[in-house]
Amino acid sequence: MKVLYYGGQKSGKSLLAEKKALELSQNKKPFYIATYNNCYDDSEMHNRIEKHQQQRKKLFTTIEESFNLPKVIDDNETYLVDCISMWLLNNLDKTEEELLTQLQRVSTNNSNIVFVLNDVNGGVIPMDKESRKFVDMTGILGQKLASFCDEVYEVTLGLERRLK
Repeated sequence: MKVLYYGGQKSGKSLLAEKKALELSQNKKPFYIATYNNCYDDSEMHNRIEKHQQQRKKLFTTIEESFNLPKVIDDNETYLVDCISMWLLNNLDKTEEELLTQLQRVSTNNSNIVFVLNDVNGGVIPMDKESRKFVDMTGILGQKLASFCDEVYEVTLGLERRLK
């Protein structure tokens, strides 16, 4: 099963996605794919990471992979990818085709995968080229994920609404 949780920052999507991954794992420890590239030396992001680590406790086996999702996803397992937005940021130098190809490869994998994606498309068109590419690609990747996911949830204020 493939599942997408989509929402704004601090909407509660990661917590709901963790619960779903644990439910799908059927008493087998799921994998948590952490996509943040830790090379930015951003103390605020380090605090966010620590909160996520405390939240998931030792219920997941963590895999840190910032660039190549298909490389770390095997068949017959359960994965939580948190988050696709950070993975996109790390891969912003790649073409749309390269990113969609990675997602397509992951979509055909025989595993449970729960994806988390930030909603960044509700504002104005960004002024700079790189930010526009990030916002545009978030929408494009979100559409791709929604097309192959069995379930899609929009999250607001810790509440999930099933879209698919």
